[in-house]
Amino acid sequence: MSCRKRCKREIFKFAQYLFRLITGTLNTDSVEDELELSAVRHRPEGLEQLEAQTRFSRKELQILYRGFKNECPSGVVNEETFKDIYAQFFPQGDASTYAHFLFNAFDNDHNGSVSFEDFVMGLSILLRGTVQEKLIWAFNLYDINKDGYITKEEMLDIMKAIYDMMGKCTYPVLKEETPRQHVEVFFQKMDKNKDGVVTIDEFIDCCQNDENIMRSMHLFENVL
Repeated sequence: MSCRKRCKREIFKFAQYLFRLITGTLNTDSVEDELELSAVRHRPEGLEQLEAQTRFSRKELQILYRGFKNECPSGVVNEETFKDIYAQFFPQGDASTYAHFLFNAFDNDHNGSVSFEDFVMGLSILLRGTVQEKLIWAFNLYDINKDGYITKEEMLDIMKAIYDMMGKCTYPVLKEETPRQHVEVFFQKMDKNKDGVVTIDEFIDCCQNDENIMRSMHLFENVL
């Protein structure tokens, strides 16, 4: 098998692991034979420590690690691999921009790569964290330049990226101005003191007290 074909196969296999865990169709009993960890060049922190730091069981961590290791023997994922994985799930659209933003949110130390530890810590928050934890993570995603504030332009960049990724899946087909219209509504609600930026306190308070915005926050779980 060529290197390119093997890479594509492993990317898809890793994406399948991710998808099964996210959608709740992961059956750990059916993969008992796959739970032993193989040697790789970069070893993650002890599973006991990760189990204590996340909301994943040891079996789930082992399954995630095996998929992660198969895709990235070096123990880290770069941005291009992240984009390849998302392209597998959203072939009908352009997922590259959203994958870029999501990669930066997972890359906690901003070194251009996501380790297994980075990956499972973020995934644990998104899938099993409290509402507060998820909103803090979401704020960090929207805060593209990491200055502690969300501008209307940053919110629009994220919204456009999500719509681009969904492509033709939206029905009815969205008009070009739809993302901007949605951002205008969201931003006006969040920017309570009308200073042109949204702080993390404004973001969390608004989301927790607005049923429509809270419902929209589930989009993060659905597209992850």
